[in-house]
Amino acid sequence: MEKDKWQQKGAGHRGRLRDRFLESGMDGFSDAEVLELLLSFGTPRSDCKEPARAALKQFGSLVNVLEASGTALQKIKGIGPKNSFALHFIQGVCRRYLKQRIIGKKYMYSSAAVREYLLHLMRENPKEIFTVVFLDASHGVLETEVVAEGTININTVYPREIIKRALFHNAAALIVAHNHPSGTLTPSPQDIQLTRTLALLCSMMQLKLLDHFIIGDGCFSFADKGLMADIQKKAVDILKKNSTDIG
Repeated sequence: MEKDKWQQKGAGHRGRLRDRFLESGMDGFSDAEVLELLLSFGTPRSDCKEPARAALKQFGSLVNVLEASGTALQKIKGIGPKNSFALHFIQGVCRRYLKQRIIGKKYMYSSAAVREYLLHLMRENPKEIFTVVFLDASHGVLETEVVAEGTININTVYPREIIKRALFHNAAALIVAHNHPSGTLTPSPQDIQLTRTLALLCSMMQLKLLDHFIIGDGCFSFADKGLMADIQKKAVDILKKNSTDIG
């Protein structure tokens, strides 16, 4: 009897949260309330308030909770396989939504959406990953792919494979991005050298490397900082010099 009363009370609480969302969206929701509703998708007849608070305390933020492994999540009292599945499913839906939202859009008008997608995909990843956004001749987004994982440098990111994927997608331009799990946004000497190598190879194949993003505690853009223009100019100068030497 007491359990039935508790379930009715819990259902009423979740119903009020759902009504608030339908009326005003996410405005006014705390991270704990957001997480509580997400957890309830996995176990709709369970009290998810305390597990939500415990998870936020354990992992520090809503983003970290969503990125946590199933094993880590299930160490929280009240979170089981069904709750963990619900969180990871929501995370997967978000990534697919953000990716599909940019496909076919002109980068000029959707650069913020591209950055949002890359931030969501890469920011909390504990490993370095390297992502390429392929664009057509009018800079419409064709596709995005993760092409490497692990420590990112010239030896693990194979420029030849990136060019190969660009040709496969009939791309005319590229945007590349990789994350720094440490959070730092300062490009390393290896990051700069890799960008120079990619820019040179892209120029040789009549492709344009538009930008290189570093994802950490925010987003660093080689183009916005003026580095990309200098790198591209040096790549063109090298090609001209080689052409003159051959001639």
